[in-house]
Amino acid sequence: MSDPGNYAGNADRSIGQLVASATAEMSALVHDEIALAKAEVRQDVKRGAIGSGAFIAAGVLLLFTMPMLSFAAAYGIHNLGLGLAWSFLIVAGAFILLAALIAFIGLRKFKKIKPPEKSIASAKQTAAVLQNAKPHPRPSIEAAAIIERSGSSLTKKSIESGTGKDEAAAVARSST
Repeated sequence: MSDPGNYAGNADRSIGQLVASATAEMSALVHDEIALAKAEVRQDVKRGAIGSGAFIAAGVLLLFTMPMLSFAAAYGIHNLGLGLAWSFLIVAGAFILLAALIAFIGLRKFKKIKPPEKSIASAKQTAAVLQNAKPHPRPSIEAAAIIERSGSSLTKKSIESGTGKDEAAAVARSST
C-alpha cells in the first residue's frame, strides 16, 4: 500500500476535499466490514444448519435402535434361563423405571420455576400510580370555535339558529 503523504495531489487538495475523501474511504471501509461480517455469519449459519441436521439424523437413528436393543435385552435375559415373557416384562419394567426417573427430574425442574416477581411488582406499582393520577384537565373549547376552524357554513347557520347546539357540542367533545 502506498503512503498517503507521497500522493502527488495531496498539496493541491482542500480541507473539504480531504474530509470528503476520508468520509468516502471510511464509508467504504464500513461497508466492506459489514460485507465480511455477513459472509462470516452466513458461513457459520450454514455450518450450524449442517451440524443440526447431523444431530437430528443421529437422534432418529438412535430412536430406531431402541426397539432392537429392547428385543436384544429381552432375548439376552431369556438366554440366562428366564422365560421369554418374563424377559420382556423385565425390559418393559426397566423402561418404566427410566421414564419415571426422567419424569421426576422434569417435575423437580418445573417446581423450581417461579413467577416473574420483579415484573409483577413493577406492574402493580405502575397500576397504583396510574390509579392515583388525576386526568390532565383539558381546556373547554366552545363548539362555535371548532366549527369555525373547520370552515363548515351549514353548521354555522344551524348554530346561529340554535338547532345545531347539541351537534356542535358533540363535535367539540370528539375533537378534544
